[in-house]
Amino acid sequence: MTHRLDLLLGIAIGIVIAWLYFVIWRLRYSARIREDAVQRSLAVTAGKVHEQLVPYLPEFGFNPKDARFLGSPVDLVVFDGLAAGQVRRVVFLEVKTGGAPLTPRERQVREVIDARQVVWAELRLNRSPEA
Repeated sequence: MTHRLDLLLGIAIGIVIAWLYFVIWRLRYSARIREDAVQRSLAVTAGKVHEQLVPYLPEFGFNPKDARFLGSPVDLVVFDGLAAGQVRRVVFLEVKTGGAPLTPRERQVREVIDARQVVWAELRLNRSPEA
């Protein structure tokens, strides 16, 4: 009877220790995941801020007054010459840092532009004045 009680007590202690080990592991793992998520979020936010500041960097190559921020699916549209009163061209500009590749949507936009499938359209709304 004593051996059986010792065995059950040993199993119970083993289960408690295993459970405590699992809880501690889960807390550490969750903290690492949260930290990674925070770091990724900070990187995305910094990238979005950087994209909006690019027109004011020396290497931009266009008049900052000619640039309009879109963010998605391309970062900027540059109406080259707009501030001077003579638009020479329209440039779709994607800002990338490091070795970041284009996303599938960005590649699609590039392909459509390269294929010259760009058009001008107007939408005129005729609204009658309300009495």
